[in-house]
Order: sequence, then C-alpha cells, then structure tokens
Amino acid sequence: MKQKQGVGKQELGADDFEKMFMPGLAIDTVIFGFHENQLKILLLEYENTNLFALPGGFIKKDENLDDAARRTLLDRTSLKDIYLEQFYVFGDIARHDPEPLRKIMQGKGLGQVKNHWLLERFLTVGFYALIDYTKAVPIPDLLSDKCEWHELDNLPPLMLDHKYVVEKALETLRANLDQKLIAFNLMPESFTMADLQSLYETVLGEKLLRTSFQRKMLNLKILERVEKKYTGGAHKAPYLYKFAKK
Repeated sequence: MKQKQGVGKQELGADDFEKMFMPGLAIDTVIFGFHENQLKILLLEYENTNLFALPGGFIKKDENLDDAARRTLLDRTSLKDIYLEQFYVFGDIARHDPEPLRKIMQGKGLGQVKNHWLLERFLTVGFYALIDYTKAVPIPDLLSDKCEWHELDNLPPLMLDHKYVVEKALETLRANLDQKLIAFNLMPESFTMADLQSLYETVLGEKLLRTSFQRKMLNLKILERVEKKYTGGAHKAPYLYKFAKK
C-alpha cells in the first residue's frame, strides 16, 4: 500500500492553505467496493487516536464541486473515470465536534492546536463512489496513517456522524440499483450471472430467485455473453458476461 508522509506544523497551519479552500464546506465520500461476496468501503485510520473516518476533502475556491469530489477520489484510490454521485448534504449543528480532529492533529505531533480552521463547523456534501475493488490503490491522506477496505457489515466505530453518512449512502445505493443500473460499476470487466446476483443480494440484503433474476437481467438487453468459464466440464461451466457499452 502506498503511504504519504504527514505534513509538518507550518504546512498545516499556513494561511495560504486556509485561503485556498471554501470556508465551512467539506466533502465526505463513501467508496464502495465488492469482493468475495462482501460489500466493502474505504476508511481512513488514525493510529495514535484509534479513530476511523470516511475519506474526505475540501473544495478549492476556483474549483467545481464535482471536480473537487473526483480529485478527492483520485487521491484516495488512484482511479479516474469512476461512478460518483452526490446523495445528501449533512449540516446539523449537532454533527460539529472539534475534539476528534483536535486529537488527530495532536497525534500527528502538532501540539496544542487552537482556533485552527479545521476545527470550525463544516457542512459536508456526501458523495458515494462505486469502484472495481481489484483496481483501487488505497492511499491515506495527510493526517491519516492508513486507508484500507472494511466490510460494511463489520465496521469499526466511526468519528462524528460518519456512521449516518454510510447508512444514507447505502440507502441511496439500494434505491438506485435498478433504476440506474449502477451495480455494474462494482463488477469486474467480465462476470458470471451468479456473481451479479450475489452483488444484488449483498447490496439489497435479501435472497433473490435465480431464474427470475436471470430473466430480468437478460430482458434488459444490457449484457453481452463473452465465453464459457472453463473451471470444470465445459457443459457445466457458467457463461461469462460483460456490460454492453451501447
């Protein structure tokens, strides 16, 4: 895993760094991946604090909101051209708590941090992203020590309201699964019908009838059959499919 070194006191507290970004506005991203029949998300870990958080970022004053989100995703995953969607804005007063971030900054050796712009109240624009788990290269940000995948069903305690952000993202993902066919953004280039059904079942949290699911997918005319998957006898091997570009 690639690692980035933490920044020093002068760089974090620089006035020009504060002036570069929109005040009071942040981005939080819920980055979904699917691997071994498990839905996973990327989390940042701060080793000296035992705190976990969603990858986030800020919007430059001369930058579009979506461009800022894509820049944040590129910095954390090394991937471009991925499915990204804004799903909610989190702005309750109760979500503001400067203590976790103060603890993180002190854990990085920044000493007694007071009146820092990062400790002020922020409204957060939530984005969720769907990526191919096998292609991502997780990279921590300047304050975190690790950026790693965690099973959605077994997440560590998250700081601030990030647990609610994840729940809201999953709710939106489920609502959009059929309407926008976004499940295919979580699949590798080729897959079996069973792989696709497993993803649907994992996201929806329920079992689906195999024959009905297969009929539904084929009737959508969005799949192209690739070849046999020769893992056993040819007559028993399932077909491989890919998403039709058209």
